[in-house]
Amino acid sequence: MMKLGLFIAGSGHHIAAWRDPRTDAEAVLSLRHYVEMARLAERACFDLLFTADTNATFGPDDIDVWSRTTGALRFEPLTLLSALAMVTERIGLVSTATTTYLEPYHVARLFASLDQISGGRAGWNLVTSQAAAEALNFNRAVHVPHGERYRRAAEFAEIVLGLWDSWEDDAVVADKASGLFFEPDKLHFLNHAGEHFSVRGPLTIKRSPQGRPVIVHAGQSDAGRELAASVAEIVFTVQQDLEEARGFYADTKARAKAHGRSPDHVKVMPGVMTVVAHTRREAEAKYARLQALIHPALGVKTLSEIVGTDLSPYPLDGPLPELPPTSGQLGRQKVVIDLARREKLSIRELYMRVAGQRAHRTICGTAADIADSLEEWYRTGAADGFNIMPLTFPEGFEDLVGAVIPELQRRGLFRLSYEGRTLRENLGLPVPASRWPTRH
Repeated sequence: MMKLGLFIAGSGHHIAAWRDPRTDAEAVLSLRHYVEMARLAERACFDLLFTADTNATFGPDDIDVWSRTTGALRFEPLTLLSALAMVTERIGLVSTATTTYLEPYHVARLFASLDQISGGRAGWNLVTSQAAAEALNFNRAVHVPHGERYRRAAEFAEIVLGLWDSWEDDAVVADKASGLFFEPDKLHFLNHAGEHFSVRGPLTIKRSPQGRPVIVHAGQSDAGRELAASVAEIVFTVQQDLEEARGFYADTKARAKAHGRSPDHVKVMPGVMTVVAHTRREAEAKYARLQALIHPALGVKTLSEIVGTDLSPYPLDGPLPELPPTSGQLGRQKVVIDLARREKLSIRELYMRVAGQRAHRTICGTAADIADSLEEWYRTGAADGFNIMPLTFPEGFEDLVGAVIPELQRRGLFRLSYEGRTLRENLGLPVPASRWPTRH
């Protein structure tokens, strides 16, 4: 069956969702709000909750524009997901942590802790930082170049996976009579020395009930696809066109196979913004109301961030100019540029298409309309599932749970109950063997 993630985000995923009179404008920092959404997602049997992250917002020259969004505020995600672990039992808990400016030991320890706290439901969205402003918060004057970011990420992932195997599964004996808590020969030092890192280990957390946290990746450039094929078990992706999505899906599976992995063990899940109503016209009207609230300066700024070039000097109703190479999100840039060229969109038309949902696909319609679209992508080799991005919270998500989920279940496309207790069990992923097989 298809896999579904819920991308949780304050008042909603549309950039103007906070301005909707039916949303809480300050929900981005309301724990109660996230608890309610997490519980609702678990009642609907979603595979996972996902929260994105960044370690930077904007510079002093951008305050006037970004003051029109809620993006400057966010919880630290591991803290938030640890709280949500205490009010849920089955749903997975996945967060972003960058390999560009964090350290492998910190990341390994944080996610291993969440995995233990949640009983085996954690997932790490392994990313390289795309926001150049992050460099300024980590003792660097300039952003790390794209190629170097991915070389660092590959070594980073290798270290984290090694640290997660520090303890053999039966290392802890807790023998009160002898006074032996763990068997010394079943705790292992990593002793990694590489291009970017030197890490001795071991980790202070034992192996989890699911072996290790699930690895997620969202890179779409060639380097990102290779990294995903080598280590990722879920691939979040930005796709607008069905045929291009099928090509990405096939390429991802082929690369995984070339790395000696089963293609079934890499789940491709495009992001989809959903707008649900009783009629298609009503859904389109909901979407149009928020679209009308996008300030032009914010729309241009958001589009500029996506394509990696300042578009403010260009005419709003003129075409997208030829763009120089950048060091940002190359895969997402390509999706947006291809959309502009394919449909001959002006800068204004383009930002209206992608700014509200950060370039992800939008589906407006009835429950049947949305289920039809998801089913077509799922059955024709474009996706294993979807990272759902409701227009607004809570209303937009409540509409989806109340109407779309039952329609998918009626069609036999989505579960009626969870298959297991860990994220791996519910995703149909195997428990990875430790690099240190248990010895008796």
